[in-house]
Amino acid sequence: MRHGTTSIGDALREFMNKSRMKPRLTEVRIQENWEQIMGKTIARYTQSIQLIDGKLIVTTTVAPLKQELTYSKDKIIKLVNEMLGESIVKDVMIR
Repeated sequence: MRHGTTSIGDALREFMNKSRMKPRLTEVRIQENWEQIMGKTIARYTQSIQLIDGKLIVTTTVAPLKQELTYSKDKIIKLVNEMLGESIVKDVMIR
């Protein structure tokens, strides 16, 4: 590349990092990869996934699953952040 030019990919990445859309796009990436991260059974009984200010909010109506996810908060944070490639999720809340 020439001096002073950037690739389209780099320009888009920089734009997304500065954009207000990044948190919403991150949430969508987590939702799309939830089954891969947590497995089919957990994904099947998960009703919604939201990311608000570094807090991942997982909603389910299955009591045993709530209990299991509550005990696995650190693992969920680790797996989601690994999938994202950066440390975005700081806490998990199970509802």
